[in-house]
Amino acid sequence: MIGPSRRLALNALFAMTVSASASAENPRVALSTTMGDMTIELFAAEAPETVSNFLALVDDGFYEGLVFHRVVPGFVIQAGGHEADMTYRPAPRTVRNESDNGLRNERYTLSMARLAAPDSAGAQFFVNLADNETLDYRRGRPGYAVFGKLVDGQDVVRAIEQVRTTQAQTSQGALSDVPVEPVVITGAARQ
Repeated sequence: MIGPSRRLALNALFAMTVSASASAENPRVALSTTMGDMTIELFAAEAPETVSNFLALVDDGFYEGLVFHRVVPGFVIQAGGHEADMTYRPAPRTVRNESDNGLRNERYTLSMARLAAPDSAGAQFFVNLADNETLDYRRGRPGYAVFGKLVDGQDVVRAIEQVRTTQAQTSQGALSDVPVEPVVITGAARQ
């Protein structure tokens, strides 16, 4: 017969094992930039279409050479749409908005950027620099779909957050909050 303290210890060990194996099943992506590397864990169960699209873009090399083109301290850093000279790179497809997946736009989570139309997310993503509950899904109002989180490289994100920004002209019009010195994605690969 197992005593109560031994049973508690075994239950705690089982819970940690289940938690670790659930986390281990989530795909991970290594994202290299000119300011350092980060590792992203993707939430395939909660955002299957978004994760599938993101991984297809990673596998195709879509993100290589793109920059973090929007840096708003205390809010987000955004990438996935522009090259260093601010040439726009259109996404090959869009995905259904999965913001009603129960995940929140918390600090260091990744979400899909989109236009006003809820199902317009394609390749652009952002890293939340704070808990941005205003970006979350609310009944009757689509939010921004959280599909991953940083598991390593928070220091890189904080460094990107501190870069000097300006306004830049693109073929789509003027963009604000653009880093003066481009922060380029030099590689993206599954781990």
